Amino acid sequence: MASTQTQTTWHSLPNEMKLAIIDNLDVEDVTALSRVDQRTYQACVPAQFKKVRLNDFEALEGFLENVPRAYCGYIEELDVCTERHDPHSTPVLPRFRADAVIAILSASLRLSKLTLRLSGSLDKSVIAPFPFLLNLKNLSISNCGDEAVTPLSERLVVSIAASVRNLEELSLDRITRSRMHAPELEGVYPCVPLASDDEDIPEHPTLAAELSLPSLLRIPTLSKLTIRDTHLGHEAWTTIPVLCRLQVLDIGSCYHEDDGFNTRCTERIMAAVGPTVDEFSLTAAVSDTVFSEADATPLQRLRKLHITPFFPVESVVDTMATLAGSPVETLSVQCFEEDVVDICTALEEFLSIRVARGPEFYNRLKQINVKVTAGGDDDEDEDVDMPSDEEKEERIQATKRLQAFCRDLSLKSVVDKSMPKAARNIDGGVKTTSFTDARRYHVKGRSMTL
Repeated sequence: MASTQTQTTWHSLPNEMKLAIIDNLDVEDVTALSRVDQRTYQACVPAQFKKVRLNDFEALEGFLENVPRAYCGYIEELDVCTERHDPHSTPVLPRFRADAVIAILSASLRLSKLTLRLSGSLDKSVIAPFPFLLNLKNLSISNCGDEAVTPLSERLVVSIAASVRNLEELSLDRITRSRMHAPELEGVYPCVPLASDDEDIPEHPTLAAELSLPSLLRIPTLSKLTIRDTHLGHEAWTTIPVLCRLQVLDIGSCYHEDDGFNTRCTERIMAAVGPTVDEFSLTAAVSDTVFSEADATPLQRLRKLHITPFFPVESVVDTMATLAGSPVETLSVQCFEEDVVDICTALEEFLSIRVARGPEFYNRLKQINVKVTAGGDDDEDEDVDMPSDEEKEERIQATKRLQAFCRDLSLKSVVDKSMPKAARNIDGGVKTTSFTDARRYHVKGRSMTL
């Protein structure tokens, strides 16, 4: 019997199969495929608009002008910046920036992850679309402007976050205390920037007028909270009723205050949310002995402890000893290249203390990881001194000694060097549509029924 071959063409495939194939292609391949014909272009639209990044206010305006509004319905991850491309150009009024953000959010109801890089506060009207973003679970808000000139008010940020009905992960960076909630900071050294003219932000249905940062703990769905480069001195962190069950906490230091102040703020927040926290990222030292006793520490469930590159190296050993009351299983330390030897030495000293104090001290510890980062924002500068061969060898030997010590104690250990910025994809390797594609979508779309 002769066999019969059936030839299947691209257009004969079910639409679901086409979408599955397109979803597994790289951005460049999707773009190339979309040029085949009109039907294929339409099939590629959802993948091309699944993740969108708009790097400045001009890009946001161009997107709204050139891209059919219906395409926003495909956006699941959105990264928007409201800063002007040319910092010396005429500033955009907060109301106009807010209108542009409202326009794209109101049309992006499938949104699950949103990053807002704001050049200072927006008009209060920007709060309006957030209660309708029912799929939004991950929200990141940062101030990309000069905090002293264009502060981003905590009242606006807290109101936005509390308006997201199903918010699970919240990340805040360089949020400015409101003069309304921090009158004690006005005119007092070290002259922490304060946001004003935010008294007109309407009361929230749940939080009422108390829109200070500690009120974030009243968001019941919140499970991960990150706050960086923000003043956390509000006394209400110790008295606010905690309605969320945080599992991951990442608290950074305020660069306007000293180490002692940042430590006190960190300890207050840890004490407030500690009973549910499983993972904690530490930037400031911890010294309160309440955290060292297993039956007294608020961090009863802490299993993963992360130490950031900005943590004071000289405080590593004491802080680890202070947190001995928690059932820590994994310790991860991130450091800059120039701190590798000091970090490895500090971790060896901690392990020596662990041996000396017996099996009950960090008895659940299973793994120590060290991640070496190339440096800060200036690591691509030509004037940065390169380490000598002797320094490189010293760092290599320090990591080998630490790993050998860990093996002797039956601990897993990984030392990993992160890639320099120049070698990394700005979007982390995910498929992200930038505004450079938007005009083409519009031009091609005009000849189609949308």
